[in-house]
Parts: sequence; C-alpha cells; structure tokens
Amino acid sequence: MQDSPQSPFPPGTPGGKGEAPSEPLTVVRLSDVCKTYNGAGAKAVDGVCLDIHTGEFFSILGPSGSGKTSCLRMIAGFEQPTSGQIWLDGVNVLGVPPYNRDVNTVFQNYALFPHMSVEANVSYPLRMHRVAKGEIWQRVSEALALVEMEEFVKRLPHQLSGGQRQRVALARALVGRPKVLLLDEPLGALDLQLRQQMQLALKQLQREVGITFVYVTHDQGEALSMSDRLAVMSDGRIEQVGTPREVYFNPATPFVAGFIGKANLGPGTVVLEHGKSFGHWGGLAFPVPASTALGPCVFSLRHEAVSLLEGVGDVSARGTVEEIVFLGDSSEVMIAVDRMTLVTKAPAHVGFALTSGQEVTVSFNAAEVVRIDG
Repeated sequence: MQDSPQSPFPPGTPGGKGEAPSEPLTVVRLSDVCKTYNGAGAKAVDGVCLDIHTGEFFSILGPSGSGKTSCLRMIAGFEQPTSGQIWLDGVNVLGVPPYNRDVNTVFQNYALFPHMSVEANVSYPLRMHRVAKGEIWQRVSEALALVEMEEFVKRLPHQLSGGQRQRVALARALVGRPKVLLLDEPLGALDLQLRQQMQLALKQLQREVGITFVYVTHDQGEALSMSDRLAVMSDGRIEQVGTPREVYFNPATPFVAGFIGKANLGPGTVVLEHGKSFGHWGGLAFPVPASTALGPCVFSLRHEAVSLLEGVGDVSARGTVEEIVFLGDSSEVMIAVDRMTLVTKAPAHVGFALTSGQEVTVSFNAAEVVRIDG
C-alpha cells in the first residue's frame, strides 16, 4: 500500500500538531483537482486549488456546467478526482467512501424517506451508526429545534410544505454533527419568497451551530447574501475567491464582473499623459491611480454607479437614451455615449420620465471604474 501524501496543513491546523497559527484554520483543501468524465472531451474541473476555513459559510458560485457541483461531489466522496488531492481536516481522503468522511450533504430534492415520519427521517443516520436510543432522541430533538420543526415529529414528508421538508433535510444532516455540511443548491425548488426566507434562516443556523457550510449555487443573490467568502467558477476553473464585497466591487476577471451583479464592460487602455495616468474607454477619459498598470485592459463600471444627474460624479458626458427596461422598483436605461453604451439603474419614476432618443447627461466617479486584465 502506498503511503498517503504528507498533510499540506501547517502545524496547528486541524489534524496537525503545535500551536495554532493566527491564520484561519483550514478544514477543506482542494489541491490541483481535476475531473474528467468518461466520454467527455473537456475537463469538468480543471486544476482547482481551494482552501475552506473552519466555521465559515463558503459558497461555490457559477453557471450550469461550471464544475461547482462536481467539486462538491468530490468533497463528499460521491466522485473521485481524476488527479489532484482532497484533504478534510488535515487528512487526505482520496479513496475514502462517503460514509467514512465527516461530512453530510443536503440535496435540492431533499431525499427524505417518504414512508418515514420526520422523527424517523432525522434519526436514521444515528440508528445506522448504532447510537444509544436515549442519545438518539436527545440529538433528534436538538436538531429539530435548530430548524424549528419540533411540532412536526410525527408527520410524513408529503404532509409538509417544501420549506418544511428542506428544514427536515437540514436537521437530518446536522444530527450527526459533521465537521462540514455540503449543500447542493438546496433552495432551488422553492418559490422566490420562501427562498429568501430560507436564505436568512440558513445563515442564522450556520452561525448558531458553528459548522463549516459549503454551499453550491448558481444564484448570485444567495451567494452574496449568505457567504463569508465565495469562489466564482467558470468552465471548470476558479475565476476568483474572496468576500462578497471583494468579488462584487473588485472583480478579478471580466467573467466575474459580468456574472456578479450587472456591469458595463468594455475594452480600454491606461496611458501615461504628462506624468499622470489616465483611462481611455469608448471616447471617455478619466484619471486613474498612479499605481494602475499601463496598457490594454477591460474596464468595469457597475450599473448603479452611473447617474443621470449632472455633477454627481467627476466624469460627465452627454448621451442619447436608446432603451428603457422597467424592472418594477427600478428601470435600466441604456444610453449611447460617444462610441459606447452605458447602462444605468435608475428609480422607476426616473425611467418613466424618459423617452427613447432623449438627450441626457450621465456621470460617474472615476474611482468606481475597475481595471481588469483582459
């Protein structure tokens, strides 16, 4: 039998020895992980390196086919990587079956046993591990209390709403007290209002139990509202890892800028003029910090950073309204400015007052423009 690779965790991290470092402890590590499915021409996961910290709410965000669910399934043990290493709490888990990993998974379809009561569903993993009967009821009661489902212990799954079934699935996953809880788009089957309620409930639950949550979603609103940190994936690769604020306001790639929120994106360049750095973008020129790298790039400017009020920003230009899209509480207004189109998010009543072809002034602050390597 081959020796397991040496743990990549420094002394003091879970599974290591010595004094704990000031750095956050790493509970999940993916090291250069690749996954290619039989018959597929491209890699589903391509060289992913990722550290997830103990006790954090971490989201993996991306469109369909980006590789996010494949990463989750490899952490859970349902799939094995084609190459690379996966570590859980300092232990290499390649080849370790799911039932021997200290993780639990919550699926989008709940996966409850239809013939079992709520109590029986939640207690099932404890009974399979032959936990003492007295302890089983205590832990089931605690888990159901966490998700506010104590009053439904005798009901069958078909007697519950979608949100209630999801809470039971969470209780069943938490009752075993795993180090890591994996959630595979668990709110995807719920309606919008219930999904928003469950987002808040999940974040509060994670803070209360202190377990590391790894949450897979294609919904940027979910990832931004619940996560301590998130990874944005595209085509099997990680585009950026950071806090919601970092990823939103300082996107590392054009894909992240376009996928997270809504942004004006376009090619530009940064040049040095009379000893000062300026950005040139579609006919607009504006000062940029002296530390900004010179040369061709992509500029990103959030829709909400563009104003239709003159003098609000330090960069202004005249433009012509091309189209107005009503969104309910707001309107998106497309404005032709010189050799580009800028989109702004305006209050609904402002959009109502505009007409196609009308001349307007747009303004924004140069500091809101983000330079991205193209």
